[in-house]
Parts: sequence; C-alpha cells; structure tokens
Amino acid sequence: MLLYRLLRAFFRMLMQIFFRQVETVGIEHVPADGAVIFAGNHPNSLIDPILIITTSGRIVHFAAKDVLFKSRLLRFFLRGLGAVPIARRDDHAVADRPLDNQAAFSAMFETLGRGGAIGIFPEGISHDGSQLARLKTGAARLALGAAERGTLVRIVPCGLTFVRPRRFRSRVLVQYGPAIDVTPERLARNREDAAAAARELTADVDRGMRALTINATDWDTVRALDAVRRLYQPVDIDIDDRIELARRFNAHYPKVKDDPRVVSIMSRVRHYQDRLDDLAVDDRDLARELPAGRIAGKVLRHLVLLLFWLPLSIAGAPLHVPTLLVADFAARRFTPRKDVVATTKILAGLGLALLFSVAVVVAAALWGGVPAAIAAAVLVPASGYATLEVIERFHLLRRGARVLGQRLRFRHEVERLRTERGALADEIARLVDELRPADLKLLFPRSPSAVP
Repeated sequence: MLLYRLLRAFFRMLMQIFFRQVETVGIEHVPADGAVIFAGNHPNSLIDPILIITTSGRIVHFAAKDVLFKSRLLRFFLRGLGAVPIARRDDHAVADRPLDNQAAFSAMFETLGRGGAIGIFPEGISHDGSQLARLKTGAARLALGAAERGTLVRIVPCGLTFVRPRRFRSRVLVQYGPAIDVTPERLARNREDAAAAARELTADVDRGMRALTINATDWDTVRALDAVRRLYQPVDIDIDDRIELARRFNAHYPKVKDDPRVVSIMSRVRHYQDRLDDLAVDDRDLARELPAGRIAGKVLRHLVLLLFWLPLSIAGAPLHVPTLLVADFAARRFTPRKDVVATTKILAGLGLALLFSVAVVVAAALWGGVPAAIAAAVLVPASGYATLEVIERFHLLRRGARVLGQRLRFRHEVERLRTERGALADEIARLVDELRPADLKLLFPRSPSAVP
C-alpha cells in the first residue's frame, strides 16, 4: 500500500493546484472500516475517482474500463491504485457474445471480503451532461454478490459537483450520503429474483445519488443558486434538509428563471457574491465580528499580492504562462469529449511543467554552476505558485485600488453587506412563497434573515 499512499498524496497535491477549493461534506457517513462500495456520479473523467480517493479517508480500489490500461502512463497509476479493469460493451465489438468480467468481479469480491472499499460509477461512462444518467446495475449486483458470500456490504452514494468542470482554479464539492445497507430482506429478494433485487437496490442508490448531485440545466448557475439556498435556509439545519433544499432550488429554477423578479434577484445575488470576494470573506463571516488581526491580515494579503506575488509571477511568466496556454490548447484541440478536458489539462500541464522546469535548472547549471541551479530550483516553483496566486485573484488585481480601499474600510463594508444580506434573504423568502408550486410543502414556512 506504500505506492498507493504516495500516489494519493501526489494526487491530493494535484487537486489543490488544479482546483481553488475542494469542499468535502458528509464524511461522517463514510464507515471507518468494513466493506464499502462508493457509488458516484461521473461528470469529469479521471478526476472523479481521484477526488473520492483523496477525500474519502479510505483506500478505494476503482473499477476502470480496460482500454485505459493500454496507456503505459495510465497503467502505472491505475495499477498503483489497485484499479480493476472492466470490459465494457461500448469499447468492444462483441455484440454476438457476452463480455467476460468474471476475473474483475472475483477481484472486487476479494477486496470487499477483506473489508476493503471499491469505487464504481453506476452511470457507466463519464459525461458532461448536467443531469444524472440512468444507472446500470453493476454496483447493486456486486453488493448483493458479496453479501451472498457472507460479507456485510454498505453502499455510500457520492455526489461530485463542479462549478466550472473544465476551468483551471475552479471549485468542486464532494458529498457523501447516508450508507445503504444490504439487508437480509434484500438478500432474500435476491434469492427469489436476482434481476429484480438488483433493480430495486439500484433505484435506492439512484435516489441517494440524486440527493447529492445538482441536476440543473446549466453549470453557470450553480454558485448563485447555492448562495440563494444559504440566504433562504434557517440557522443550523441538518445536512438532509440542506441537500433537499438545494435539490428543490435546482429543480424548480429552470421553470421560473425568466420571471423578471427571479432575473433581478439572481443579479443582486451575484453582485453580493462579488462584494464578498472583494473583501475575501464568505457569507458565514457576516454572522460574527471578525477580530482586528484577521481584518489586518486581509489587507496585508492584498498588499502581498500586489507587491510580491504579482512581480514574481511577471518574472516567471515567460516559463509558466506558455505552459498553461499550451495545456489549455491541447486539451481543447485534441480532446474529443468535453468531460475529459480537465483530465487532459492536468496531464498536459504536469508534463510540460516538469519538462520546462528541468530544462531551466539544467540551463542554469550549465551557465552558472551549482549555485545557479539551486537558485533556479527554488525560484521556478516559487514563481509557479505566484502565477497560481495571480490567476486565482486576477479579478481582484483588475480592481486592485478599489479592493484595497474596501478592505481598509472593512467594518463599514461588512455592515453594508449585512444590510444587503438581510434584504436579499427577505426578498428570496417572499419569492419562494409566491412562486413555489401549490402542492409543494415548504421545508421552512418562513426563513429568518439569519446567517446559516
């Protein structure tokens, strides 16, 4: 397992570089030990299993389509992570005979029998649609088969939500839902009618996954709708109510999105979020009085961005910007499917960054000897980090003086935002009362204007 742990640490670093924020919710639902099957949605190719591997706290072995093992580089990582190759009909022209996955299922049964964890994407294929696809029964059949062999198995639904799936330095939310047990009643049903038992268990997994995934009509509304949900909900609601509320907003928003009142409130919410970003605070920060030290830290951080990271990134721009541009171009130009663009960006960017960095260090050694090589080995990654800082906060740099002024007037700006938040919360509660379907019972009859 040493190689697995090293690869997991490496992938965790990659995720921290590629994403601005990886938020994990519901980790308390993941059993600390025992046989577990993680069943997740599959919107972003190889990034999806990496996120579960790096956030679940378990050693997870994924079922991966066998064609991925043809690549030497991918085969090294997949073998190191203990991935199990699965043959899919879509990848093999074998319409006249069934596929043989007996060895793969035997390996997964063995892993579960040892109390290990298996990861499966029941949709069957990665896709860039915003709706959850119809689930295949493989995860259910695996759970029922393992239970028949005497292993207590639990299925943990997973939800992966990307604010902008293919964009560098975006955000992702990883959610784990309550585990679904393979009960004696399910086993009895399996012995009566295995196909029906698999379909029924798959339906339960589908409900669990849908409660954790944002099945919206377009990804660009995810962040704003999440803010609307937070502005509407009461203080300290439990996670089940929070997920149900998010599902309702995303399900009903497409039906009312063209209403002028909804257009207006969404515009105000986005402006409110921009002002939070300017102050480097989040919605929850408005509920408490921030200490003077933290306020001073926000001002200092913006000054460091302007006076240190920006100059260092400019110095390193000839090395790092072409790397990012080439990786972005290669991903968009040579990737046939949108759902693998982010994976291609990571692989291409990583390869180019290592290649260019080694070239710079070698050139420095030839030009100035060991001291120059050491300096290059320090400055190249430092300038790379500076470039990430500048890219991540470029919107603040464009408004540098204004943002600095707002942070210097921090307490005044926070009071203005608290007033705006209260007005938004009241308006959203009023609109929910007016626009909700008549047969939809409110979770919260009147949501207070309090910060969750």
